[in-house]
Amino acid sequence: MKPLLTQAWSPADERSAADRIQPDACAALATGGELRLSFLSPTLARVTLLPAQGFREPRTWAIAPTLGTDVPWTGRERADLQGFQRPVVALSKSDQGDVSLSTPQVSVRLLGGGTRAMRLQWTDQATGHTFLEDRSTSAYLQEHRTGLVRHCLVRDPQEHYYGLGDKTGPLNLHGRRLRCLGQDALGYDPQNGDPLYKHWPFTMTRTVNGLWVGLYYDTLATCTFDLGCEHDNYHGFFRSVDIDDGDLDYYVMLGRTPAEVLRQFVALIGGTHMPPRWSLGFAQTAMGLADAPDAQQQLDRFIDECARHRIPISSFHYGSGYSSRGKQRYVFTWNHAKFPDPQTLNQKFKEHGMRLVANIKPCLLDDHPAYSALNQSQAFIQDASTGQAVVEPFWDGQGSHLDFTRPQAVAWWQEQLTQQVLAQGIDVGWNDNNEYAIQNEDAYSDAWGLNLPMHRSRPLHALLMTRATFEAQQAFTGDIAEPAFTVTRAGPPGLQRYAQTWSGDNTTSWASLKWNVRTGLQMSLSGMFNVGHDVGGFYGPVPEPEMFLRWVQACCLNPRMVMNSWKEGGVSNLPWMHPEVTDAIREAIALRYRLMPYLVACFEQATQQHVPILRPTFFNFPDDLQCLADADEFMLGDSLLVSPVLEEGQRSKRIYFPQLPDGKKWVDFETREVYNAGAWHEVAAPLTRLPIFVLQGTQIQVAQPAAGEVPRHDDPVAETLQY
Repeated sequence: MKPLLTQAWSPADERSAADRIQPDACAALATGGELRLSFLSPTLARVTLLPAQGFREPRTWAIAPTLGTDVPWTGRERADLQGFQRPVVALSKSDQGDVSLSTPQVSVRLLGGGTRAMRLQWTDQATGHTFLEDRSTSAYLQEHRTGLVRHCLVRDPQEHYYGLGDKTGPLNLHGRRLRCLGQDALGYDPQNGDPLYKHWPFTMTRTVNGLWVGLYYDTLATCTFDLGCEHDNYHGFFRSVDIDDGDLDYYVMLGRTPAEVLRQFVALIGGTHMPPRWSLGFAQTAMGLADAPDAQQQLDRFIDECARHRIPISSFHYGSGYSSRGKQRYVFTWNHAKFPDPQTLNQKFKEHGMRLVANIKPCLLDDHPAYSALNQSQAFIQDASTGQAVVEPFWDGQGSHLDFTRPQAVAWWQEQLTQQVLAQGIDVGWNDNNEYAIQNEDAYSDAWGLNLPMHRSRPLHALLMTRATFEAQQAFTGDIAEPAFTVTRAGPPGLQRYAQTWSGDNTTSWASLKWNVRTGLQMSLSGMFNVGHDVGGFYGPVPEPEMFLRWVQACCLNPRMVMNSWKEGGVSNLPWMHPEVTDAIREAIALRYRLMPYLVACFEQATQQHVPILRPTFFNFPDDLQCLADADEFMLGDSLLVSPVLEEGQRSKRIYFPQLPDGKKWVDFETREVYNAGAWHEVAAPLTRLPIFVLQGTQIQVAQPAAGEVPRHDDPVAETLQY
């Protein structure tokens, strides 16, 4: 691996600094190419390494700075700076050849030249504190044998690191080594497992001085983040990012709070889609029901059981069983032996107030009825060495993945979604198994003639598949009565422009319950706001009654609440599966509907202000250092502190209540008991109760169904509670 050395830093063009309102700086590399720095706002800058042979990834699908304007299907040119309100920047050059660029908020020194290692040093103008600094002993390195690019930064052992998408374990990622690579991670370790489903190379750092710094590496190539796991005597404390044969093109964001940083990042990647209100209600899905030989009869009985048990429910998510033949799945087909009359069944769901979501998969088995025609039209991922479709194992068979960078694949997908799903009375496509874990090293994506190798385009297909589904639904409904909605399991930054997501195929255990709470918060801190978990655990044993109830309570105020499972013997997690806790489960679900006006307001705030719905307490209270400690509690929006019970047998909890200004206190949502802020308290947590607390002085709107009716997502506001 070779350090990248510069000849010298210089302004990006020959105009004088006095004539240049928005100067860039660049450094010619001794090996060819250049490193360029540009300010895009007073607190947002971009650093780009342009190889001599040009970008390996000439386009990006993540960067969408003009809200309401999506990235072209073919991608945005990587060099494009349109959409940014670029600031006035001061430029100076030292006698040693070092260049400085400054806005009123941020100054960056560009050091190096000749035999000196090239590096950047970032300073907060208000305090004079260095908030980010490249390692002095070779910050930028490249491996010609593999194409790997490495970026190394100074690491302070007291810094806190967050982000990287769906990561497991404690929120502070300091000391861990983690990969950004979408993987089908069924039954993953909820505390240590990595990677999971998302490719999300964004980190947020809390510096020792209390500043917050975002770093986003805009690449679709696999990234490995070493956040203090590796140590080398010759380099001091450092952290590094390895990009596997992609481009080094990163964005730096400074803020006084985590909200300031996250707001910049989410705006950078195009904001968050506001979903329809019904999608905020409780939803049910179960593979066992749709996989059964008499699936239509079982689902018909499920609808009746929901009514009999008076379960508030807004949607049903069809698992892929409707398209199965044995264990194999055939996307956009119906098994009419199991579903003799799907339209009648779907109509019954609608009559009981449930919208419908259907699981769809991007890989066609080689005996799928459409396989031959699609193969002939070259709609699949191809092998560059043979010119043939790549065939690999998928769902107990052999199949080929659609290439969503080929227009013929997208057209077929949208046509079949319309005919076989939407026209059958189903509202939404649920994009699943879309990690594109293709092993063939010669596989490539056409990318409209760019011919991107699979290792540099793998996450792109999850994004484009989700977009194709989203846009087909918009076209089918007209997007007039309500916004479109879809779901995806995998994807890179940009997926939040279209879809809801979740933490994937978790396992039923108390450990999953605990650590999934952290994973949901980590996704929220990464810019994925519409998130949740499979309630009760997807994989593994059937949850026993106490665990099942605590799981429902813990997830009943998540943005996504879906009870989903795949258990041996076709058993499904259902709200009434344990009669001894059914009443309490119904009440926990009903709590979600009671707080629906508040939840809707949180979604509106997320889409308009780029702030998460679920938040670790330090997000709302960044000056309270106690909030940085690992904890079960989280904030729902601005005002509700939620403390789910995550341990077996626990009936009380010791909770830290964050400090509040002006002598304000915390108030129990149900009992109205008052708690001092900035202190620890022991609170009651009986089996039937989810501890929730309200910031004193807050008004909370609550909904209520009509007399005798089961709660619905569109129940009107009944009253405003004053705390």
